[in-house]
Amino acid sequence: MKIIILDRDGVINQDSDAFVKSPDEWIALPGSLQAISRLHQAGWTVVVASNQSGLGRGLFDMRTLTAIHAKMRRELAQVGGAIDAIFLCPHLPEDNCRCRKPLPGMYEQIAERFDVDLAGVPAVGDSLRDLQACATAGCAPWLVKTGNGLKTLASGQMPAGTRVADDLAAVVDILLEESAA
Repeated sequence: MKIIILDRDGVINQDSDAFVKSPDEWIALPGSLQAISRLHQAGWTVVVASNQSGLGRGLFDMRTLTAIHAKMRRELAQVGGAIDAIFLCPHLPEDNCRCRKPLPGMYEQIAERFDVDLAGVPAVGDSLRDLQACATAGCAPWLVKTGNGLKTLASGQMPAGTRVADDLAAVVDILLEESAA
């Protein structure tokens, strides 16, 4: 099984310091939905792993988050793509849960659900905590320069072996080329 794990905010859609709190605030990054569609059509399993502390902060409820994800899925379907599963952590940073990135709990849940070994599985994020979580879980970390990616790149604190690309479309170009070789 070819599987990829994507962060949501800053990778698939525009990020916001004030959180994405409604379907209207969820805006796909240019080319991201088409990139996911290309993966889907090439037989990849596409999984999203996203910290969503806005739930724990009371900024939105599960019904609203479901509506945000429904919009994402709808727009993706319009370009021939699909997401196979969405994993999320609703907890606050101070809750010290295992599922909140930078800890690897969400990735471990994904491995269990899909019965896969995560060694070498590409995982794409825009923040240091995304990269730390996926590297700890054994995934191959990819940093995109969208969202917080440029700030993360400038920090120089990325896990060893982190690959860097301009955006999700560039990651997909490389992965599809490598898998065809």
